[in-house]
Amino acid sequence: MRATIMFGAGDVRILNVPDAQIKEPTDALVRITYACICGSDLWPYRGYDSFPDNGLPMGHEALGVVEAIGSDVHHIKVGDLVAMPFAFSDGTCPHCQAGIHTSCVHGGFFHGNHDTGAAQAEAIRIPYADGTLVALPRDNAPDIMASLLTLTDVMATGHHAAVTSRVAPGKTVAVVGDGAVGLCGVIAAKRLGAEQIIIMGRHETRIALAKEFGATDVVSERGDEAVEHVRRLTAGLGVHSVLECVGTDDSMQTSLRIARPGGAIGRVGVPHNVNIPAASPTFFRNLTISGGPAPVRAYIEDLIPDVLEGRIQPGRVFDRRISLDDIAEGYRAMDDREAIKVMVTP
Repeated sequence: MRATIMFGAGDVRILNVPDAQIKEPTDALVRITYACICGSDLWPYRGYDSFPDNGLPMGHEALGVVEAIGSDVHHIKVGDLVAMPFAFSDGTCPHCQAGIHTSCVHGGFFHGNHDTGAAQAEAIRIPYADGTLVALPRDNAPDIMASLLTLTDVMATGHHAAVTSRVAPGKTVAVVGDGAVGLCGVIAAKRLGAEQIIIMGRHETRIALAKEFGATDVVSERGDEAVEHVRRLTAGLGVHSVLECVGTDDSMQTSLRIARPGGAIGRVGVPHNVNIPAASPTFFRNLTISGGPAPVRAYIEDLIPDVLEGRIQPGRVFDRRISLDDIAEGYRAMDDREAIKVMVTP
């Protein structure tokens, strides 16, 4: 079968690899129908990762159809249309029961995983299928399928940022970053009742979409000027909740400075060279810093009805669609910020 393998910075290829197959009784084999490129995929694309000689299998967000199941799979059936969160989990361990499926004691991640394969491919092996996969209704319109695809990562991740930063009705919120996760963070903040939602970004098309999703204010500056602009918009107080959706040191420092005393920061940007001042600034302002890899499996069933009934449309973050054979062009377009998020169909 064909699969996407990355061998180094900017070196992403489609290769013929051994077919995905059932290895354990709890496995399912899923034929991929929709996948995508994640903003976090751009970190290795830019060289922020290590590369084994056989490269990194890429892709961790997908919808697909179950082709086969192991003998110990009881809830997922052959022929089901399923959503595949970016991490696999058994659904039964103490961490899964606590809603932190990304820390499952038997779980793991699909990114770079040669044992399972990854999602920018024709098929994938899913460990712990009953705990990992979510069956979906079939025969959805294309825009609904696009939105369902976002629930496997970016929409659930934006929601996680909102939940961990304690967004609630009447609160003021800042979303740091105008990528797909940040835009979904705007949707999540509005869905949870935030009164003021400040999007911090500077890309015209993305800002326009953020406003359509519910952003009330825009801050396009960076550094000290951005901090001062947020303070002016909040009567000098800062915001109750910061959704940090980038993962750089600059974005984290900005987040710490725009949160009001007693506020909370939900970190979901994969951190790179981030130094969090854990001493005086956070202590004296009573700041809560939370977040991490989104436990998609804990959120997805609550978000599905909002997508199916059209109350949220996170699939609008997809502004380019390509075939698997054009995957290198998809990475280039996202890295050059020509595209917000790229959908891939095998």
